[in-house]
Amino acid sequence: MLFLAFAFLWNVNSLRAVGSEPGTTPTHPLMPSQSIRTDLMISGVYPHLTTYGVYSQRGGHYLDHHQECGIGAIVPWAGKLFMVNYAPHMPGGSEHKLYSVDADLSQPITIHPESVGGTPAGRMIHQESNQLLIAHYLIDSEGKVRVISPDDMPMRVTAITRHLTDPANKVCYIDMEGAIWEANVHTLAVKRLFAKPVPGWHSKGGYVSQGRLVVSNNGELSAGTYDDLLVGGKARTDEERGVLAEYDGKEWSIVERRQYTEVTGPAGIAGGSDGDAPIWAVGWDRRSLRLKLLDHGTWRTYLLPKAAYCNDASHGWYTEWPRIREITDGRWMMDMHGMFFDFPKTFSAANSAGIKPMGSHLRYVPDFCNWNGQLVLATDETSIQGNELAGQPQSNLWFGEYEDLKEWGPSTAYGGPWIDDVVEANSPSDPFLIAGFDRRLIHLTVDQAAGQTDSDVTFSLEVDRLGNGSWNKIDEVEVPTGGYVAHMLPQDLDAVWLRFTVDQDCVATAFLHQTTGQFLDGNAVDNQALFAGLADVEDVDVRGGLLYPAKRNRNLRMITRDERFFEFTKSNFQFIADSHDASLQSLLEVKPVFTVDDASVVLKHGGETLRLPKGNAAFDQPFAGGWPRDIREVESERNLANIHGTFYEVPLIKNGEPPHFRRMRPVASHTKQIADFCSWNGLLVITGLKQNAEEDGHVFADDRHHTALWFGGIDDLWKLGKPTGRGGPWLRTQVDAGVPSDAYLMTGYDKKSAVMSHSSSENVTFTLQIDIDGTGRWVDYRSFQVAPDKLLSFDFPVGFSACWVRAVSDRDTTATLQLTYQ
Repeated sequence: MLFLAFAFLWNVNSLRAVGSEPGTTPTHPLMPSQSIRTDLMISGVYPHLTTYGVYSQRGGHYLDHHQECGIGAIVPWAGKLFMVNYAPHMPGGSEHKLYSVDADLSQPITIHPESVGGTPAGRMIHQESNQLLIAHYLIDSEGKVRVISPDDMPMRVTAITRHLTDPANKVCYIDMEGAIWEANVHTLAVKRLFAKPVPGWHSKGGYVSQGRLVVSNNGELSAGTYDDLLVGGKARTDEERGVLAEYDGKEWSIVERRQYTEVTGPAGIAGGSDGDAPIWAVGWDRRSLRLKLLDHGTWRTYLLPKAAYCNDASHGWYTEWPRIREITDGRWMMDMHGMFFDFPKTFSAANSAGIKPMGSHLRYVPDFCNWNGQLVLATDETSIQGNELAGQPQSNLWFGEYEDLKEWGPSTAYGGPWIDDVVEANSPSDPFLIAGFDRRLIHLTVDQAAGQTDSDVTFSLEVDRLGNGSWNKIDEVEVPTGGYVAHMLPQDLDAVWLRFTVDQDCVATAFLHQTTGQFLDGNAVDNQALFAGLADVEDVDVRGGLLYPAKRNRNLRMITRDERFFEFTKSNFQFIADSHDASLQSLLEVKPVFTVDDASVVLKHGGETLRLPKGNAAFDQPFAGGWPRDIREVESERNLANIHGTFYEVPLIKNGEPPHFRRMRPVASHTKQIADFCSWNGLLVITGLKQNAEEDGHVFADDRHHTALWFGGIDDLWKLGKPTGRGGPWLRTQVDAGVPSDAYLMTGYDKKSAVMSHSSSENVTFTLQIDIDGTGRWVDYRSFQVAPDKLLSFDFPVGFSACWVRAVSDRDTTATLQLTYQ
């Protein structure tokens, strides 16, 4: 969700037509009214349930300020699934809609005529009046819709909560700009209570319990003034971003000046409790996820690892609405930073056990629920905010089972309580989650604090085995000042939380890489069948091409490798010939962001050179049809890269700027001739198919036109197989003594080994350095004395993990350092 820095409100009546598709103008003939196939379901996605941002232009997209259409809220109600999608910044309304989906998923989606659009994600079931409140809409038990006009309540509805003093008749609406309104659920009378009581920009969550209203905010990019603040002020440090705050009916107070999103509790989307039930809030800082618990009036902090870094930007735009929500009777789930967690409804200070990783994912999920026995995920998919490779935004739902999520990404995540933090002696860190992870490696470093000696620092490791607050010491680790130790927790250690203390004041790092040896097998029969239509690198006659989700209609435009132009239709999933379009061809031209040398794949980023593993040697050169697409936005506000046979997720820092390659993570490796890929109608689309690829529910082929496409889900990519590769920073490379090599990616790989050699006539010492958190926090891992004319081999310990690795030689020499990831 992009928060545009507008201090004024847009009115839907002022929308104007902008932006032509390459080769067209806004007057180009658009999609005519026609029936759409409703019988297709591909990888849990029903294409006919796709939502869009503009509905007034016969399928075209030529209105400004509609660049996004994520599905912000989904709620089963009155026998249907109700949902809303959203624009980036439209508090005064937009062409986005209120929808409902029939229990018979083969039926067309319903667009409700009461729709006023906007930027909504708030939803609440008001129990006393038996109404669903979602965005600006109030829906009774029969499905009748009433609307609070955005003219009367101009806001981006990010959360809806119970009222502190009159919960039977009123609710509170939280605005993303920070305002808080109340509304009468019977009369629809509204009143603004607070203009902006607390700091931060990009408000997210809200919930009521224990006699207080708790609100969250996940951004710190100023979009207005703080003139109306009732507590707090501008950020004083770079760590002060967003806010978690509370109101007791009399005064506002700040709980924590960090980035927070979800605020909820055991009552879930009832918006709160009139009693003393706990409140849970989820946020993050530069170290880890932060789970705050309000239990009997006291706030406590628990820390969890991050599977991905796409949410981390300081402005808060790239999170949408991560949720904690019930998904089946008694089973709850939390989604945060690319990881699904089991979350216990019983989570409290006395019983904090039960949070465990389920697995990681690529899908960008603003909401989820259980409906008719299926798990439903809302998605924010194709966006055109800084993404010129798509013509219009579109998002869809995913339907499946709880167990399906465990067949997506691995349970691998990173974080810790301290990164170069000033730590007081004998003061315990916040507890950090270690339950549910297979392999748990702790990176420990110490820098001398002012006035301290150079003596070793002892880290004491304590665990809470049952989540009941009872702590037991399990180990002590000595770390020299200025030094580093990698410490692996025992694999059979059964505990929920881990915490640390040090025996003297110091500047300390305690950062965990928690990984798994359980990856999806790309050679499994089902996974091979899933991708059977994709061409392998040795195939000669390949149906490749370039892709563009159209602006002028809902179709998918394609240019084949032999420069023929087609549209693949939304209505019936068929190819139709299109006219030549030189401007589209120019737009889709692939200009790789990487190069390849003898040692590895090379990326130039942020003034430095980064290196990635190689796959099959066939990827050193362009395919017969040209270089394959190497990077593009597929899920909104994060990039997907396909570089030398490996897919990567790459975070963004800001729309339209280069991605944050330092925080990339590998997804899967392959030997397929994938020419291009994109999201369209909620599906992942891939070109580069075998000439004889047969239609199988994923492959749609047209033998008459000699073309074909593969369709699936974004998280099908994990099933290609675990990330593998070979390469390194040096291969017969002239190196200078004491000068570090380029950084070479290590994060996300399983079994790791290295070989080292040099050309000198004397022993040479190679020191391997590792970046432990992806920010350039380098430490010396281990030194190796390499003899002349010898090849030294080294197997990294099982479970060893770091973000990047590099090497330093103690002599000028010609050196080789190559790593193999299996």
